[in-house]
Amino acid sequence: MADTLPNGASPSAADGQGNQQTQVRILGQFIKDLSFENPSVGRIPIEPNEQPNIRIEVNVNAQNLGPNVYESVIELKAHCSVKGGVLYDLEVEYGAMLQLENIPQEQLEPFLLINCPALTFPFVRRLVADITREGGFPPLLLDPIDFGGLYLARRQQAGQTAANPVA
Repeated sequence: MADTLPNGASPSAADGQGNQQTQVRILGQFIKDLSFENPSVGRIPIEPNEQPNIRIEVNVNAQNLGPNVYESVIELKAHCSVKGGVLYDLEVEYGAMLQLENIPQEQLEPFLLINCPALTFPFVRRLVADITREGGFPPLLLDPIDFGGLYLARRQQAGQTAANPVA
């Protein structure tokens, strides 16, 4: 019977090719920017069965901060209104600082714009729910976001084609 590593690979497959394993370390997570505006508090009559119109915008950016250190930031905007006007505007930038080692260059951008936001999104979701609830509204519970689809749409919009999308 052959020996296997915890991930199911054989020892020769892991170190026989000379490839070093990719290492990811989250150095920190942080709120980079946060704004919540409730411009019409008490001035807008809301009809009993009126459903507010909520518009959500999401963007992801990343940058190199130094040797093997990167920042990945989710930018989220939520605009909530009714017929009478704006109920609230929420803008949040939530980031993570990561140390990445032995990651192939062609996988770096997809990792920073897909995988990293997927790791930090639960924290953004909780922050948005807490802020809207503390602002006097029902908590805004965000649906999961397909960061892979967002990445591909961004590349297509930039006129590029994703030759090797990361699953």
